[in-house]
Amino acid sequence: MADTNSEAKWYVAHTYSGYENKVKVDLEKTIENRNLQDKILEVAVPVQSTVELKNGTEKKVDKKMFPGYVLVHMVMNDETWYVVRNTRGVTGFVGPGSKPVPLSEDEIQMLGNHGQEVVINFAEGDTVVVTQGAWKDTVGAIKAINASKHSVTINVEMFGRETPVELSFAEVKKL
Repeated sequence: MADTNSEAKWYVAHTYSGYENKVKVDLEKTIENRNLQDKILEVAVPVQSTVELKNGTEKKVDKKMFPGYVLVHMVMNDETWYVVRNTRGVTGFVGPGSKPVPLSEDEIQMLGNHGQEVVINFAEGDTVVVTQGAWKDTVGAIKAINASKHSVTINVEMFGRETPVELSFAEVKKL
């Protein structure tokens, strides 16, 4: 199972229908708890925005492109295989037997925005102000940037202590 190639690839995990978002959240918590951010880079549930017409009003709805499946961008090895395979709600990987098969570059491109580069106008050490959410109007210096999760970590003062807080790119603005 151990892959000698340490390059991250996209794999497809099969889940119970309706559990896709729960699997995504549980897997992200496990990645954080086991400190596997460098091996499992991203977990995605591809959605497509559609407009539904109900009772004469238009409503924007996100529909899952592949119900029952979650995409995982990771370096395949025994540890990462075990973590994903044993997440509650995951029934297995797509591939023959127990051997996961990575998606090809063509398949990834057909899915849309995966693999696009994110352009941001700030860097570690820059001072930013939070523009929305619970920390609105809080000013802090960027301690870390996670491009795959589209988030930054800043320290905020809470109860007289510096506490790291993770915020999305959309929630902060460079001063």
